[in-house]
Parts: sequence; C-alpha cells; structure tokens
Amino acid sequence: METSTLTLLELFKMGGIFMWPLLFFSIATVAIACERAVYLLCHNLRMDDLVETLRQYIQEGKLDEAESWLAGLSKRRMGARILLVLVRRASLSEHLMEKAVEAEALGCINSLENGFNFLTALGSLSPLTGFLGTVSGMIGAFKSIAEASEVNAQIVANGIYEALITTVFGLVIAIAAMVSHSVFSHVVDGFAAETEKTCSALIIDLAQRP
Repeated sequence: METSTLTLLELFKMGGIFMWPLLFFSIATVAIACERAVYLLCHNLRMDDLVETLRQYIQEGKLDEAESWLAGLSKRRMGARILLVLVRRASLSEHLMEKAVEAEALGCINSLENGFNFLTALGSLSPLTGFLGTVSGMIGAFKSIAEASEVNAQIVANGIYEALITTVFGLVIAIAAMVSHSVFSHVVDGFAAETEKTCSALIIDLAQRP
C-alpha cells in the first residue's frame, strides 16, 4: 500500500483560511524568540567575576578606579550597569544605596523581559486559533456529509483530517512560544536573584569600608 507524503505547503492549503493567522503567529514566535536569545547572549549576565574584582577595588579604597572600570563594561554587561550605580551612590546611606540599585536593577530586568508578554500571548492565541479552524473545518465536513447522497467513511475521514490540521499547527506554535518563554524567564529570574544577593553583600562592604 502506497502512502503519500504531504508537503508543508499542501498542508497549509488544506488547513484553510485560519492557517494565515497561524502563519503570522509562527513567524512572530520565531522572530521574538531569536531576538531575545541574541539579546540575552549579547548581554553577559554573569555576576561572579564582576563582584570579585569590585571587592578588590573596595578593599583597596579605589572607588574611582572601580567606577571607571564598570563604566567601560556597562554597555555590554547588565551586572556592570547595576554595580556602577551602587559605586556611584557609595557615599549615601545603606537604605538609599539599596533603593538606587533596586531602581536600576528593575530597569535592566524590564529590558531583559521585553517581548515576554508577546510570547505568552502567542502561546495562548495559537491553540485557540487552531481550535477555531478545526471547528470551522468540522462544520464544513458535516455540511458535506449532509449534502452527500451516499455517506462513506472516506468523506468523514477526509473532512476531519483537514479540520485537525489547524489544531496541530496551533499547538506546535504554542509549545514553541511557551518553551521559549520558560527558558528565557528562568535565565532572567536567575540573574535577578543573583543580583539581589550580590548587591546586598556589596552594600554592607561599602558601608563598612574605612
């Protein structure tokens, strides 16, 4: 028995009109995921190497040198941007230093999370659109059955087969969007936790310096 293999273009045509919004959702998901991946990779989120060097500057009382060093790294290191604010506010009280760092860290985290809401929305809209396409296809299939003079298994199977294509595409897009969102959120949450821990320790070091 020979089996035919359908191409993506053929499946797209069989899915009907609802494949067009799904196509848009798939392009948007890939574009946002790739953009966020490149953005996160370009902005090194490591903190340990920065903290080690900064503590040496603090112990030696070289805050001006530390500020210059962090300023040179701030464009490509989110952690350096946050620590730079901390060093520049070293003359303030611990409470004010903490507030300044929190404000800067919040801005950095918001920039890292830019686009996450779109991934969540795409993860929700894609399967719903797919189900809508399936329901529309099932309506057409049952209409064909009602109009047929003789009903056979092939008429029913073909109609359902075409109707379920949109569901499959919608679920695939949703899985890709939600997996991307989960991975990126895990990375950003780890950075946020490490930043909070690091800055709390450094604030104490700055407050206790000679």
